[in-house]
Amino acid sequence: VLLLSMHHVVSDGWSIGVLYRELEALYPAFASGKASPLPELPVQYADFAAWQREWLSGETLERQLAFWRERLAGAPALLELPTDRPRPAAQSYRGAVERVRLPLELRERLEGLARAEGATPFMALLAAWQTLLGRYAGQEDVVVGAPVAGRTRSETEGLIGFFVNTLALRTGLTGEGSFRELLGRVREGTLEAYAHQEVPFERLVEELRVERSLSHAPLIQVMFALQNADARPPRLAGLDVEPLRVGGNAAQFDLGLHLAEDADGLRGMVEYATDLFDATTVQRMMAHFSVLLESAAAAPDRPLAELPML
Repeated sequence: VLLLSMHHVVSDGWSIGVLYRELEALYPAFASGKASPLPELPVQYADFAAWQREWLSGETLERQLAFWRERLAGAPALLELPTDRPRPAAQSYRGAVERVRLPLELRERLEGLARAEGATPFMALLAAWQTLLGRYAGQEDVVVGAPVAGRTRSETEGLIGFFVNTLALRTGLTGEGSFRELLGRVREGTLEAYAHQEVPFERLVEELRVERSLSHAPLIQVMFALQNADARPPRLAGLDVEPLRVGGNAAQFDLGLHLAEDADGLRGMVEYATDLFDATTVQRMMAHFSVLLESAAAAPDRPLAELPML
């Protein structure tokens, strides 16, 4: 077993794929006594950090912040999901993981719906996830966090470093509209957020003067991610390589749904705070999510409130 631990301050999910590709190139070279075959990098992470600090200032910074101030004005401080136990006064960050699998047929129908609306599968899944959370919480205003790779220039695609940022994606679930109409709103809101993605999340929390609490994360308590970065295990000559799954025992947020595409559909996990939820509750929630996705894909023009999840 090869265990390599990298702090998040110097790496992110995209970096893992870069690391694997470099290991794939370096291992056979070093095994045969050759020099590194990797070309010199056009820029280093420190170059990016210096550029970002210089660029994200003055008028540019104010324009980005103005967007988020308007977008998040009056947003609920807390997504009031029903929990199995009262929220403790301070987060312990104890967590657990439940595995998730969604079939290929469902993924293909969601992709077809998204394509017809000029949206992405991420947007379709996010719309359904926010619908489910809104029903659970009894709220029509839902804010979900989503990671964004932050590599908006080709020179950064081959770097190992911390580029990822968290976007607060807010969606209103009011009205008698259909899932198709909701998908359009999610598409518009997501694209606008992407266009203003450079403000670091921690800076945004400071600027918005969010009231802080030890009991929950600021602005967002639930995450969603559709991973599409290449992170397949490296192919090494003379070796069979397979990833070893390790159990998660920590949770930064109340809930976090992480999905990825594979040949059989969608697979992933739900990371959840064990202070709040039992495993059976999370399993039931994901069964509801699956039914809601099926009904949205089958009848996207049906009023949102009529889409079943049971």
